[in-house]
Amino acid sequence: MPAARRILTCLLGLGLWCAARAEVRPETLPGLTFGDLPPREVWVYVPPGGVTVATPVLVVLDGQMMAAWRLEETLTALAAQGRVAVPLVVAIAAGEGRSDEYGLAGLPDFAGRGGKAAAFVLETVLPAVRQRYGVPAGDPARTGVMGASQGGLVAFDLAWRHADVFGFAGIFSGSFWWRSDNATPVTRQASRLALHLADRPGRPPRVRLWFEAGTSDETDDRDGNGVIDAIQDTTELMDVLARRGLRRGPDLTYVEVAGGRHNETTWAAVLPRFLEWALPPAR
Repeated sequence: MPAARRILTCLLGLGLWCAARAEVRPETLPGLTFGDLPPREVWVYVPPGGVTVATPVLVVLDGQMMAAWRLEETLTALAAQGRVAVPLVVAIAAGEGRSDEYGLAGLPDFAGRGGKAAAFVLETVLPAVRQRYGVPAGDPARTGVMGASQGGLVAFDLAWRHADVFGFAGIFSGSFWWRSDNATPVTRQASRLALHLADRPGRPPRVRLWFEAGTSDETDDRDGNGVIDAIQDTTELMDVLARRGLRRGPDLTYVEVAGGRHNETTWAAVLPRFLEWALPPAR
């Protein structure tokens, strides 16, 4: 075999070997109990080379939708690029009563819904993951959570109120319309619960928050100001957070997707941007 061909063959073989090393290995986490909530699947995406004490952990809400998010392909691409540390991803499926589970803990909406997800994430899933994979607790800078729509609302709630666990969050098209009074447009605007939560007295947590909204997320415009609610709710929440002391840029990032819709196609397209923002550099 000519020398040039031998070199090309070796390079091709090396490329295939690197691609194989970069593959993310999905597993399931069986045997968990969720109290009075129905059981559900938890998928764990193990990075190439396995898990070490320095491996970041990313909890994902609505884990049943990760195929539509192209999560596995995105993680594999990140591993091949080698710029950021590939996380151990814990994707938790939503239950059938999603609106009863997803919301703000202790702050039900006007229909009395929401708030149950935080307990099973913190008390059931994360302890099981740490025990099985040897990931230590107490490192919020390397532990994050992400979700979309109501899952994004939960992700914000978890990071804001449990910054000792989660140091960063990705909120895609977050349901920050979540409100306690649905009577009129004025009360709907005034009773948005995430804004009230963020504005509570006290020292704000040290946390990094990444927000996304699409210009075609919806058509609703409660106050008729020409800005759809999905964008207004997100940016006004960020205004509250900035007033509380979080820094735009280092702590608060906003991505507005022109033509972006309230669906997995839009969220999958911006997922790499979130992961590269959120994760520490590869070692």
